[in-house]
Amino acid sequence: MRRIHLIVGVLGVVIFVLTGQIMARHTPPVRAMEPELRLMYISRHIYLLGAVLVNLAVGLYLQMTRGRWQRAVQFGGSVLLLLSPVLLTLAFLVESPLGNAGRSWRGSGGIFALFGGTLLHALSQLKNGASAAN
Repeated sequence: MRRIHLIVGVLGVVIFVLTGQIMARHTPPVRAMEPELRLMYISRHIYLLGAVLVNLAVGLYLQMTRGRWQRAVQFGGSVLLLLSPVLLTLAFLVESPLGNAGRSWRGSGGIFALFGGTLLHALSQLKNGASAAN
């Protein structure tokens, strides 16, 4: 699982750079767009960065736990974390050009997947953290 997170993280950094280039070369320039359109491009771009960096960090540091329930929770968290950059890339490509009218399940799904995946990974470590403190 660690390797998959690392691959998604590295590929995600490349996609983040490419989405930045899309914004830099966009006609009309993103800076000249209506505030609502500009906000959609920039927010989706930054959300993507967050999801990519979390996957990269998890790919560098993930250690699967020994407990059965903890491993299941970690796996569920990993699935959500891996889904997040996919949804957020789609949100950048599909939602951004439409402004607020383009808001859909992709953007919110990507953010909630990032949030839920992170919380599940944290939850999977609760027992380990408590036993390590004793």
